[in-house]
Amino acid sequence: MVDGGGPHGRIGVLQDEVRQLHRAIASHAIVDQAIGVVLVLGGLAPEQGWDVLKEVSQHTNTKLREIAGQVVAWTSGGQLDSEVRHALDVALARARTTTHA
Repeated sequence: MVDGGGPHGRIGVLQDEVRQLHRAIASHAIVDQAIGVVLVLGGLAPEQGWDVLKEVSQHTNTKLREIAGQVVAWTSGGQLDSEVRHALDVALARARTTTHA
């Protein structure tokens, strides 16, 4: 790793890494919350929540963390994009069929 131009450069690199880790932790928490919402909505098994969010992400061509953020915001009065809502309904229906098959 390049030292970034001395001790102050290295501190800057470490500060950037800490900021990235904080963003990753926050993103992970939102995804976990969205999985919980999906599980409750669909009456699904825990391992299916991730698959539903991933399917919605893929079908809407939207990053998973953005889908998760919309789902979590939706629980407190936010709006789901109509395309996301449709993809979520389809993915939940598919997952329920898999659960009860």
